[in-house]
Amino acid sequence: VGYGLAVGAIPRVAPLFEKAGLFGMDINKKGTPQGSVKVPEALGLASATVSIVILCAMHFNAFRTNDPHPALVTSALASITFMTLLGFADDVLDLRWRYKMVLPLFGCLPLLAHYSGSTTILLPTFLRSPFIVAQQALDAYSTKRAESVFSVFRAALESIAERGAVELGVLFYVYMALLSIFCSNAINIYAGINGLEAGQSLVIACFIIIHNALELHPSREVESLDTLRQHHLFSIELMLPFAAVTLALLWHNAFPSRVFVGDTFCYFAGMTFAVGAILGHYPETLLVFFIPQLINFIYSLPQLIGIVHCPRHRLPRYNIETKKLEPIRSNLNLVNLTLLATGPMSERALCELLLLVQIAACCFGLAIRYAAVNYVA
Repeated sequence: VGYGLAVGAIPRVAPLFEKAGLFGMDINKKGTPQGSVKVPEALGLASATVSIVILCAMHFNAFRTNDPHPALVTSALASITFMTLLGFADDVLDLRWRYKMVLPLFGCLPLLAHYSGSTTILLPTFLRSPFIVAQQALDAYSTKRAESVFSVFRAALESIAERGAVELGVLFYVYMALLSIFCSNAINIYAGINGLEAGQSLVIACFIIIHNALELHPSREVESLDTLRQHHLFSIELMLPFAAVTLALLWHNAFPSRVFVGDTFCYFAGMTFAVGAILGHYPETLLVFFIPQLINFIYSLPQLIGIVHCPRHRLPRYNIETKKLEPIRSNLNLVNLTLLATGPMSERALCELLLLVQIAACCFGLAIRYAAVNYVA
């Protein structure tokens, strides 16, 4: 239903966006007839609207069926809607990067207010050795005076040494806030070629759904299987409509792009991922699906913080003779880095390669996630 609504709505509302002045030229086709065509922008708003309407229907059903966790849907709706509006404001007002980096913090506040999960992380067994040594040293040199001084640390050391449990407390909330900011901006800065934003988001959403499905029947012992399943089913309910509307958007945004997704979609996608991870109680796992985005962020950091000049569009150069994209060394992002490694490529081939890298990275991240379970006991 979500796919059908979105794939039909996008071409119908696209002329309205162009009429309102929300359009752009495809820089990667500059010098060709396609490069002079006005392409409607911010069509991520159409996909986001369909997804939010579906979430509203879920919200209505939650109250009618006396769902015990309607507040989760409320906070999810609030955060996703707020970030979608901020993204559309960015498309209209062209906000500066320093504002873009901060705005998701406000969008994630409803999530943090309704997070009721653990703030403890479990260390793999091979990382517990230093804490075991520290506990033994503390026991060996313990005196009455030292006992009073180090009593604060003893309980923490015992917990880490015996169970690998590290209680982060408020720092875990700081991590979740930073996770929301990262997710909302990571897709936005890993962009610039037809289909990349929607394509990477669709891949990540599919792997999150796979992770959620695997967690419905965990191979490890858990305290409450019903609670675990509720959390991951909630995440699946968020991700399925998102994946459907993103697939519809990709249909229109893939090379040659008939619409641009805009910052609206990037913020909407990033906050949806953050919502699913935080309210689904797997915020520490989400980053394993963002490996290319993490690499791109680290590589882009000198330009993002102003150490190196940051142009408005950090895109490759289009060679009109070869009809291929060529890297620009001074533009620090994964798109240009890939071209430096492979040589000039067509835009379609480059997008396909980057999406294959995304799939491979998500497979690797998923394998690491479940391999690590064997070392946490």
